Amino acid sequence: MNGKLKLYGFNNLTKSMSFNIYDVCYAKTEREQKDYIAYVDEQYNSDRLVSILCHIAEMIGAHVLSVSKQDYEPQGASVTILMAEEQMVHSMSGEPSSEIMAGDEVVAHLDKSHITVHTYPEFHPDTSIATFRVDIDVATCGEITPLLALEYLIGSFDSDIITMDYKVRGFTRDVNGKKLFIDHDIKSIQDYISDETLARYDAMDINVYQSNIFHTKMLIKEIDLQNYLFNTDVYELPPKQRLEITNSLRREMIEIFSGTNIY
Repeated sequence: MNGKLKLYGFNNLTKSMSFNIYDVCYAKTEREQKDYIAYVDEQYNSDRLVSILCHIAEMIGAHVLSVSKQDYEPQGASVTILMAEEQMVHSMSGEPSSEIMAGDEVVAHLDKSHITVHTYPEFHPDTSIATFRVDIDVATCGEITPLLALEYLIGSFDSDIITMDYKVRGFTRDVNGKKLFIDHDIKSIQDYISDETLARYDAMDINVYQSNIFHTKMLIKEIDLQNYLFNTDVYELPPKQRLEITNSLRREMIEIFSGTNIY
């Protein structure tokens, strides 16, 4: 479907993407684990998440209508943003879906799109492994697609494991009345991620093309141990312990990536 489609009326297609990342860290003592949770809670508080989500809206060509945010105790944060694909200015005789009076005009927003984010920092005292999970859901209605923000999303977080789900629902019509169940070419979510980024991950797809459902999982290839130690210098550790920690981190990542416990 190359070129701009000529549609009859408004584009009714709903495009939704779920973007889920895990960041894994080694924090041996209970103090280090709590400090790690406090660190990521501060780094990704609701204000920072609002900034990230507003930039996503800008990248995909949406307008932010309203923002709701919340920081939780003892940890975690959530943000919800209501978006519009575009602003339309109508005469007073128009019938927009929602209206804001502006002088002699009515500014209408097609407010059927949203972005939400939730964070989940956690640790277990017996494993010395702490994880930070971020869930982002983007739903758009019309021409815009959340796929355009994928590269930015991956770069916004320390992403060791990434899971992405993308689906297109509903239908729109061209000027001849023919139903269109998707309005852009896509074979894989990976098509919207740069080669440079993909080179850092092992990636796999599970796609159901007949239903316009696309699923991609990515696992970081290389572990630079220093990047996974919290308040510890790698050179303070003997080689055997470095190997044990690296193996522990890799096992944690593989379990999350595969959804299976390794015994």
